[in-house]
Amino acid sequence: MNPLVYLVDDDAAVRDSLTTLLSSVNLESRAYASAQAFYTDHEPGRPGCLVLDICMPGISGLELQERLSRERSSIPVIIITGHGNVQAAVQSMKLGAVDFIEKPFPQDQLLDRIRKALDIASDQRHYSTQLEEIQNRIDLLSPRELEVTKILITGRSNKDIARQLDISPRTVEVYRARVMIKMQADSLCQLVRLMLLAEERPESTDLASGG
Repeated sequence: MNPLVYLVDDDAAVRDSLTTLLSSVNLESRAYASAQAFYTDHEPGRPGCLVLDICMPGISGLELQERLSRERSSIPVIIITGHGNVQAAVQSMKLGAVDFIEKPFPQDQLLDRIRKALDIASDQRHYSTQLEEIQNRIDLLSPRELEVTKILITGRSNKDIARQLDISPRTVEVYRARVMIKMQADSLCQLVRLMLLAEERPESTDLASGG
């Protein structure tokens, strides 16, 4: 059975664009204008992934995730979020989303995320390997870099972090640059994703304390 990509977004133009994109690379998809329509129609046992807009009228993306989580659904979820809505995306990933991407996004970037999500759906061992790699990167961080990182992924600004840690904003920028290099993250969104994935590891129980 071929994997299926579910697309849930209340914007018809987005649905049409993504459906055309996936068809062009021979990926089967189904598009829905609401979370309820997806929930009623989806096939729980079929391999695939869900590309989900976080902010929609009616049942929101977060509410749908909560429902799927209660039912122990294993479908990988990629969240689409508006610019600056990092905190909502963090909440979504705590509910089990494997990735999120901010609008507007390059189509090839979304395709890359979808392919990775389908890999996760077909091979959980790939996911475990990814988590181990992320933890190895975290182990490279100094205690201070880890402290900055934990605040950074909450969406706080450099100035806020500087005030909290009693250091200069310029020093925060230096730490932030080092963290991005060591974590191999090219954006704040990706850094949030990596850190939240790491928290799922049993071995990451000391992460919150910086141990």
